[in-house]
Amino acid sequence: MKQRFQTTLRQRIVLAGGIGVHSGKPVRLVLNPSEADAGLVFLRSGLPDGGSRVIEANWSKVTMTELCTVIGDGAQHMVATIEHLVAALHGLGVDNCLVEVDGPEVPIMDGSAAAFVEAIDRAGIVQLDAPRRYLKLLKPVRVEQGRAFAELLPAEKGFRLDVEIDFKSEAIGRQRKGLDLDPASFRRDLARARTFGFLSDVKRLVTAGFALGASLENSVGIDEDRILNPEGLRYSDEFVRHKMLDAVGDLALAGAPIIGAYRSYCGGHKLNVAVLSALFADRSAYRFIDYAPVPREGARADLGLVAAPVYMAERN
Repeated sequence: MKQRFQTTLRQRIVLAGGIGVHSGKPVRLVLNPSEADAGLVFLRSGLPDGGSRVIEANWSKVTMTELCTVIGDGAQHMVATIEHLVAALHGLGVDNCLVEVDGPEVPIMDGSAAAFVEAIDRAGIVQLDAPRRYLKLLKPVRVEQGRAFAELLPAEKGFRLDVEIDFKSEAIGRQRKGLDLDPASFRRDLARARTFGFLSDVKRLVTAGFALGASLENSVGIDEDRILNPEGLRYSDEFVRHKMLDAVGDLALAGAPIIGAYRSYCGGHKLNVAVLSALFADRSAYRFIDYAPVPREGARADLGLVAAPVYMAERN
């Protein structure tokens, strides 16, 4: 069943001591409650001029999709590697949050969304007195790049992911997984899946200024056909699950939970954002729908404790 009302965090929480996987620099992250209709917004501080800049977590603000998802409005006014944090917020059903970050990159933590899920659980989630807005897909939208593709498809209810990857390395191979996304399935099946990379790429990436903070503590390392992490994998198909985690974060940049389905083959950040761009370029492919609640007393309630009659309102 769809969540009828918007949500936010119950209280502020600070995550300190993490580092950026690409910059290698320490980062302080603060998650703040927000009012209804604020959405997911980043407050980037620590800019070279000593100032700060507000950046909306929206597909239209994406400036780069090489290795991670970057939002901003210029070379200095940006936040990189937002996908795992945004996936955690969206996957657990948080609609409104102000994310303060004092560096150019969200901390990588253990390479998954697990630490962010734990932080959100500590803060708690509350329900706001405003209807949640959904994005309903009306017709298929597809983008391709060589053999790879990503597509968004209509569905009667909910949101389903169907992701397939295909690597030459026998450590990964060909993996495919489908999942109906909700907070329970996100926690159980996706949140702990870690990012991964190949040892053969490390020198090239470091030379280019990437992966300066990468290690086996925050990534699954692969040397040809061998997993380098002594603890092994968290799931037998952790690689495709992580690609699904990335997709949840990237597709959350649509600005509203999607009613529909997502299918990709050998996709990644670039195709995830490209399919959103293609969707919003075709006004006949989607419609926004609001849950409009019957008025009730009180501005906030613990999530799940208030159930009110609702009707659906379609918006152009």
